[in-house]
Amino acid sequence: MNAGNQRRVFWAVLVAMALGGFLLSLLTGPVKTTFGDLVDLIRQYDRVQAAIFLDLRLSRAVLAFLVGAALSLSGAILQGYFRNPMADPFVVGVSSGAALGAVAALSLGIRFAAFGFSGQGLMAFASGLGIVSLVYLLSLRRGDFRVETLLLTGIAAGALASALTSFLLFMRSDSFDQAVFWLLGSFQLAEWPQVGAVAPWFALGLLLAVWLARDMNLLALGDEAARALGCPVATVRKVFLGVATLLAALSVSVSGIIGFVGLVVPHWVRLLIGPEHRRLFAGASLAGGTFLLYCDLLARTLLPSELPIGVITAAVGAPFFLYLLHRKR
Repeated sequence: MNAGNQRRVFWAVLVAMALGGFLLSLLTGPVKTTFGDLVDLIRQYDRVQAAIFLDLRLSRAVLAFLVGAALSLSGAILQGYFRNPMADPFVVGVSSGAALGAVAALSLGIRFAAFGFSGQGLMAFASGLGIVSLVYLLSLRRGDFRVETLLLTGIAAGALASALTSFLLFMRSDSFDQAVFWLLGSFQLAEWPQVGAVAPWFALGLLLAVWLARDMNLLALGDEAARALGCPVATVRKVFLGVATLLAALSVSVSGIIGFVGLVVPHWVRLLIGPEHRRLFAGASLAGGTFLLYCDLLARTLLPSELPIGVITAAVGAPFFLYLLHRKR
């Protein structure tokens, strides 16, 4: 099969899987429902059925899809940014920083909500952005910026944030259970205001990434070569870092820490449709949303009580990534 046909098959299969995932999400839950019930709701509105299908299940499915798409797009951007397929939102400290903010909110008993986010989510979002901003400033030396310095500074800042998170959990053991469940990821509290808060920012991030995809292709050649070919390297790097950080912080703020999506999915998509970043960004977004949609289904159905979704993504993603590494060694 030539490359063009392979890409067409990829898009067709992925779209079909995404639509199937949404349908399964609508029909799966503690209250037993059938496809006929869904058809009846379409024909004639029923308040109880609408609450089940639309307010509980559809909002959760859409939020899971958006978070998966945002994490995967963030990972695809950072892998191109660092020219390293092992990069993901954890390497710049955004996930660890967001976790610190969320646990701090639990420890302080912050309960307010605004803009569709809980107080915990807002603290996670602010601390994730704050950590990456600090990492970027610390990476500047005499006005010069190096990607390698950013990577190492991000790893160090992430380790420090993780240590502070562990300290807060140790000091406030009464909030330990709630914090650990959040740190492993969950969509139990998904609501339409969260969808409304995440969707426009994800759409903006995807548009910016696709618009600047040609510049990312040039960055893959190295900064000097990219400059010689007319790419404004410093500006483009700042925009891409800001977009990747924003997407990851938004995702963590509504779902908790969900690992492996930003690492495995872009890597898998790159193998299937190639490294051209315009296709890669779009494909990684669709594949990441579909992947997390099915992981959420597994988290709800594997056991009588719901599993944290981070357990599912790690259980599925880690072996698959080890297989890829072994196959491509």
